[in-house]
Amino acid sequence: MGGSGLEADAQSPGSDESGSRRYVDQALGFELTQPGDGWTLDQTDEQTPEGLTIPVVLRHRASGAQIVLQVAPAVATPAQFAEKLTMGLRSQPGFVTSDPEPMPMSDSAVGFHFAVGDNVRGRVVVRDGSPGHVFMMLATWPSVAPDEVPAAVNALFESVHPLPTMPDQT
Repeated sequence: MGGSGLEADAQSPGSDESGSRRYVDQALGFELTQPGDGWTLDQTDEQTPEGLTIPVVLRHRASGAQIVLQVAPAVATPAQFAEKLTMGLRSQPGFVTSDPEPMPMSDSAVGFHFAVGDNVRGRVVVRDGSPGHVFMMLATWPSVAPDEVPAAVNALFESVHPLPTMPDQT
């Protein structure tokens, strides 16, 4: 049996009538609560050339919104990663970003909003992850999406947590 996957609603603490389910990835050391209401979660386990792992992508088919979770080696702080991402996006034609600012989800969490022209809105949050990792979350949605979509994005971002570290049992 693998170390990641969705837990059934009945076994998930905090699951609710909207169909929210808890996803746990033991290998990368995180958990999240998948929102209900039309969101699907795809396990990808992709690796980028830069050494990032993309374990899951969440999609809201009705609106076209998408959330990508990336797990990076902790070679920089979340604030440094966010600053680098902001500068990278600002260098792309049509991208406009806010400045990174602290987020309440953890002591180290930093985030910013962005837009691509008049059609796409987005948000990035970078936070401390499991030991040796940083979690980077990127969401995009059409600018015409209903207010529930960015609200669901925020709730999902806030649901991502490192798994508690277990004491060494050797």
